[in-house]
Parts: sequence; C-alpha cells; structure tokens
Amino acid sequence: MVTDKQVRILMKALHTEKSKATAAAKAGMDEKTARKYERLGKLPSELDVEHNWRTREDPFADIWPEIRAQLNINPGLEAKTLFEYMRQKYPGKYMDGQLRTLQRRIKVWRALEGPPKEVFFPQEYKPAELCQSDFTHMDKLNVTISGQRFNHLIYHFVLPYSNWESGTICFSESFESLSEGLQNALWELGGVPLWHRTDRLTAAVQNPAHIKRDEFTRRYSALMRHYGLEGQMIQTGKPHENGDIEQRHYRFKKAVEQSLILRGSRNFNSREEYAVFLSRLFSQLNAGRKERFSEELKVLRRLPLSRFDSCKRIRVKVGPSSTIRVSHNVYSVDSRLIGETVDIRLYAEYFEIWYAQKCVDKIPRLRGSDGHHIQYRHIIDWLVRKPGAFENYRYRKDLFPSHRFRMAYDSLKKRHRQKSHKEYLSILHLAAKESEAAVDQALSYLFDTGITIGYDSVLSCLRSHDNYTTVKDIQIHEVDISAYDRLLKERMAV
Repeated sequence: MVTDKQVRILMKALHTEKSKATAAAKAGMDEKTARKYERLGKLPSELDVEHNWRTREDPFADIWPEIRAQLNINPGLEAKTLFEYMRQKYPGKYMDGQLRTLQRRIKVWRALEGPPKEVFFPQEYKPAELCQSDFTHMDKLNVTISGQRFNHLIYHFVLPYSNWESGTICFSESFESLSEGLQNALWELGGVPLWHRTDRLTAAVQNPAHIKRDEFTRRYSALMRHYGLEGQMIQTGKPHENGDIEQRHYRFKKAVEQSLILRGSRNFNSREEYAVFLSRLFSQLNAGRKERFSEELKVLRRLPLSRFDSCKRIRVKVGPSSTIRVSHNVYSVDSRLIGETVDIRLYAEYFEIWYAQKCVDKIPRLRGSDGHHIQYRHIIDWLVRKPGAFENYRYRKDLFPSHRFRMAYDSLKKRHRQKSHKEYLSILHLAAKESEAAVDQALSYLFDTGITIGYDSVLSCLRSHDNYTTVKDIQIHEVDISAYDRLLKERMAV
C-alpha cells in the first residue's frame, strides 16, 4: 500500500530525475502507480472514501419512528428502558446483544436531533475580587474519633482566582457555623476580597415568602458590613453558579480520602488531632498556588480591628423543672435560676448563660433537635428531698454519669427496691459535693472486692486514707504459631 510519504518523495523526484522509472524506483513504487499519482495530483489519504454506509441491516429500522416519538416526548428515556419496552411489545424479536446497537442509534439521535445540552461558560476572575464558600458533608469518609463515628461538615472557603482554600469543622449549616467559618478563613487569609458568593443557605438568604426589602438575613448582612464584603447568591437549583466551590468540594474530599489511605487509619485520638490533620492537608493543597495567591495578597483589603460577634442572643425563662429550651433542645440550669429570665449567647458549638451581667454557665450545644442535656449537679439538692420523683423522671438516663453509677443503682434496686432511689441519690449527691471521679473510683473498688454497694460503703472509701485502687493483672499467653501450620496442612489435605 502506497503511503503519503512515498508520494511526496515521488513528486520531488519527478523534478530531479531524468525518467519516471527512476523517480518511481526512488519512491519505492511501480512506474504505473507513479503515473497514477502524477495524474491525480493527490495523496493516498486524500483518495480514501469516507465510510457512510451500513455494513449490516438495522434491526430497529421498522420501529425507529416509534422509538423517536417516545424520545421526542421524553428525551431523558434511557436506551435500556426503551429496549425492554420494545421486547415486551414485540416478544421474541430482539436479543440481549442488540441493546448496544440501540444505544448507539439513540446516542446519534441525541447528538443530531435531541434537545440542546446545557453549556458551561468558563469564567475569568481577577485577583482578590471574589471568594466562594459552602458547607460539604464528610460522613462518607468514615472518620472516627476514639473509635466513635464522627459525623460532621466542613465549611469550605475558596478564592476562585488562585484556588487558595481553607475549611472549618462544624456540625450544622447554621449562621453561627457560617460566621465562624468565614471569619476563620478571612483572618487566616489576612485580608478581605470584594465579593462573597454563597449558596442559598437559610442562614444567609431570606425565605422568598418573607422577603420585604433585603434578600439576605439581617445577621448575614451585618456580618458582610463588618468586613466590607458585598454579598452574592446563586439562583435556586443552580449549584453550577457556585461551580468553583462545588469542584473544590470534590477535589478536597478526594484528597482527604487519599491522605487517610496513606495514613493507614481513619481513627483519631481527638478532634484536635483531626483538625491538625486537615490543616496540614490544606497547607499541602495551597503549596502549589503560591504564584497566583501572591497576586491576590497584594490587592486584598484590610481586615477590621476585631472579629464580628456572631453569637445569637435570645432571652428565655427558666421553667419549674430547672430547664430551658434552646434551639429545639432541653438543657438544665442551676435550680437557683428557676423563674428567672436569662440571656443566652448562642455560638456554633456552645452557648453561654448570662444573668445580672455575669456569665453563670457555659454549656455545649446538642446536635439536631428534641435532645436533652441534664446536668445532675443542677438539680440534685432538691432531688434528694424528693426521691420518689426519680423513678419516672423524664430525663433519668442523664442522672447516671458513668456506667458504674448505673451498675450501682441496679445493685441497690435488687437488694432493697423501696430504698434504692434514696440510697442512689445519696451517692449521686456525694459525687456532686465531693468528687465524681473519686466516687466512680470507689464504686469500682467496691465492685472488684465484692463489698456491698451503699452510701455508707462509698463514704467509707472516700474517707479512707488507704489506696483502694485495684489494678488487675492482665496476662497475655504466648501464641502458638504452629497451630496455623497445622490448619494449613489440614486445608491442603482436604
């Protein structure tokens, strides 16, 4: 077969050689072939006939108008769905292997006759002009803290021009989480861009039914004013308008996944250790963006003198059960505050209780709703006076600080059912007044030595100056490796 290269050599040789035979020989072809290409004046590749005919009969030719009608009505129909539908309508006519033929036919129809596809338009960004942020769920990465599953989100912040990114661990898409994450990113960045674009988060964007003048919430608008940022939001159901942050979500979580694989474990001893792990990963990701990031640093605007106080302030009245309800969850407070109105300063992961211009307590926030956090120290003084209320107390499970306290209560209930509540509450009162850790240690000692559990025995342990801590000897027997060899030999014999 003659190639384009041979014909080029021939054309050149025809001008330098004395005869066509010599030129043809130099090009490595027959003289007759040389005359052909001299007459045509084209390369072999230019003479190829385009393949535009079918090599076999189209099995769907007779029903194609019916299939096309279905596609015109519902362009999203998959070829496999239509194939199964036609097989049911025309039994025995089509075989499994013909599905691929229909898929190719429908693919061509979509490219030539189907509905127009969505077009994505590449954007050009200027240094320090825009920042984007959004929340992304990290549950699928199966991270654990001390063996317990750690379900959480990351507030993700990105500069589209340089792709510099940062993130903050959080547990809900609340305004407090948004404010803390955004401020952490800006102070780490060391400056303020011009625009901030976010998804249509309820923490930032008003419910359309409630919009009067402003599209953003009052608190989000105040946060933007504090940093001199102009807020932007995407249209409903148009996540691609926040495309840079959406793409960074995917790439960031992929990088976390790979780092966890290299680490060899998804378990961390503490949340702080996990936070350090993420911080190092962000530093590694940002290391290759220094050139464009340095351009942004030159034009970033100054930070304000202080951070924005992003806490939500509410006033609640303490009920007769010494509890308050904050963000759909129940919390206990000191019984002295019953009937009083207290100020709550609600942050992303905790809230403060203020009374008479003083912070009287700081309580970690619960995740979700309809939960409860009852601290026994708040109510134990009155509970020991009303021991009968313990049995059916709605939040009784919160009154067992550890499993040993629960074991102590069960032991007391078996021995004397009538006095078990009073006896247990006396032990719990002792933990509140003395030391919960010391009482827990005393209970451990009493269980290990078989001494009867009771208020007097626990008090005796606390008052004793002897070291009543018991340490159990744990013996690990040497493993007999030969057992595995015998097992393998038996398996091979089988």
